[in-house]
Amino acid sequence: MAASTSAGGFRVVAAGAGAESPGSGDVPEGEQPAPPGDLRSVLVTSVLSLEPLDLDLFRGRHYWVPVTRRLFGGQIVGQALVAAAKAVSEDVHAHSLHCYFVRAGDPTVPVLYQVERTRTGKSFSVRSVKAIQHGKPILICQASFQQSQESPVQHQFTMPTVPPPEELLTQEELIQKYLQDPNLVEKHRLGLNKILAQEVPVEIKPVNPPEILCQLPQEPKQLFWVRARGYIGECDMKLHCCVAAYISDYAFLGTALLPHRQHPVKFMVSLDHSMWFHAPFRADHWMLYECESPWAGGCRGLVHGRLWRRDGVLAVTCAQEGVIRVKQSPAESKL
Repeated sequence: MAASTSAGGFRVVAAGAGAESPGSGDVPEGEQPAPPGDLRSVLVTSVLSLEPLDLDLFRGRHYWVPVTRRLFGGQIVGQALVAAAKAVSEDVHAHSLHCYFVRAGDPTVPVLYQVERTRTGKSFSVRSVKAIQHGKPILICQASFQQSQESPVQHQFTMPTVPPPEELLTQEELIQKYLQDPNLVEKHRLGLNKILAQEVPVEIKPVNPPEILCQLPQEPKQLFWVRARGYIGECDMKLHCCVAAYISDYAFLGTALLPHRQHPVKFMVSLDHSMWFHAPFRADHWMLYECESPWAGGCRGLVHGRLWRRDGVLAVTCAQEGVIRVKQSPAESKL
């Protein structure tokens, strides 16, 4: 019988136990199973591990804080889904969530997560979560869970054809490559070194990385391989959904800025975030994140995203709108 541990309240099969995740099959090419005793992903052991305070009341702490000194939106969404998942039975899976960011998160204090058991039905159950700091909500989330059901009505888009992650450089390797340029302006060098110094628990390999200092407009689309750093292993699928919620917010809204790189950004923050979970996946295995922005205007930008498993299965769909304020060039003189 496989040994198991508990990660954030979810059942996890121990590394090397040999259990198989639903829908994941054998370890994919390029994905190595963790050796015995390997440290688990910090997303499981720290970021998404909530402290229970009372019935349906939890406290979450922070691991990585962006340079903006605001809480990372993906962390709050992921922790909110963890709290919601703790208030449902083990035999249901997360199929969607819809969140509104209503206040900026304070990185100096923990976040409280208050769950309301809105509805428990035969097929679907809804949980509402408030993320609270200083007595006020910073995020409102509704998550829906479903009993597994078979249906002959099935279809999906086709996964884009891209090079495998083994043939691509990580974001850190790309930055190191840029830093070797002797003509790099010092302020850009400082900025890149600051990015390298961040302990982001997400690993990224861009498919067609843009020239990082180029200001030419680009199509509002980007593709990159993404996975959680470290080992998560076989566990309740709801935990992998929580990790994907964290991952999905990373570099997502920036897709809307690609056609407008000539404008320096003054302020950019997420307004809302939605996700739909379609098929089982491993968040610690490489998935292709396909991002596009169909519209921007009125100081807002809209982005859509799809997370693909390596075998071409569409695992997750995401959508987000955010505020984008840029520094505009002075208006031409009317004289």
